[in-house]
Amino acid sequence: MPAVTVENPLTLPRVSAPADAVARPVLTVTTAPSGFEGEGFPVRRAFAGINYRHLDPFIMMDQMGEVEYAPGEPKGTPWHPHRGFETVTYIVDGIFDHQDSNGGGGTITNGDTQWMTAGSGLLHIEAPPEQLVMSGGLFHGLQLWVNLPAKDKMMAPRYQDIRSGSVQLLTSPDGGALLRVIAGELDGHEGPGITHTPITMVHATLAPGAEVTLPWREDFNGLAYVMAGRGSVGAERRPVHLGQTAVFGAGGALTVRADEKQDAHTPDLEVVLLGGRPIREPMAHYGPFVMNTKDELMQAFEDFQKGRLGTVPAVHGMSDEGPGA
Repeated sequence: MPAVTVENPLTLPRVSAPADAVARPVLTVTTAPSGFEGEGFPVRRAFAGINYRHLDPFIMMDQMGEVEYAPGEPKGTPWHPHRGFETVTYIVDGIFDHQDSNGGGGTITNGDTQWMTAGSGLLHIEAPPEQLVMSGGLFHGLQLWVNLPAKDKMMAPRYQDIRSGSVQLLTSPDGGALLRVIAGELDGHEGPGITHTPITMVHATLAPGAEVTLPWREDFNGLAYVMAGRGSVGAERRPVHLGQTAVFGAGGALTVRADEKQDAHTPDLEVVLLGGRPIREPMAHYGPFVMNTKDELMQAFEDFQKGRLGTVPAVHGMSDEGPGA
């Protein structure tokens, strides 16, 4: 799991919560069910079973892989529409190509992120490049859906190409945790992702036995998803492992700790920390559209069927077009 790393974390700015910060309790820990997405790549549904009031403004998150493909096996998603939210695709291992009907796109690899604001609507495709399909190889990443408030749902689409080298790197006071701030800010240190809905997204790697207590905005919710390894969350040290999501309650600090002993194939605890300011608006979600009302959903489907969300570029066959997740 390379993503972005450094030889000596102690050369980085250090972050810790103030001693008087109120610790966030752990409300729930859920285990993600497994499934398949797109053309058949394996995913874990990180937020399945969690009440939306704990997730808002996040809608869903899939852990894609971790999977070692044989030659000819790598898969992606066909052309499909989106409207009303943002998709964030973070690649930890492997390579993924993105293209959309608004002209956005590119290739992302270890530690890169593509941030697509669907807004009023577009079509896009995500797939491994041909050379990876031919060779096979390791693939691992996340896709997060971030809701947009009603005032922004019909804004013009936007694409951000966030390279691994632009991610803000931080550490804990003892250097036991490497913190990659992808979007938002952590203790005044800002990540490169520009968001319409205020959020923080951090990929944290904790060495065995390491613990970190981070300041966390009190007006944000707090979530921790384990991508690899095992550890505990909260001052009460609630156990967590691969594929589990912890939901934190109110407070100004959250704690994550790595177990002294990790799994044989995972040297460290890998956790994605998420927080956002709840939008607190009605949500109507079906398939690739996230709106505020049922009527808006019906309008989105009609607009897609009539070609108003864009067209697939001529280099791709129209037979590939179809709704996806």
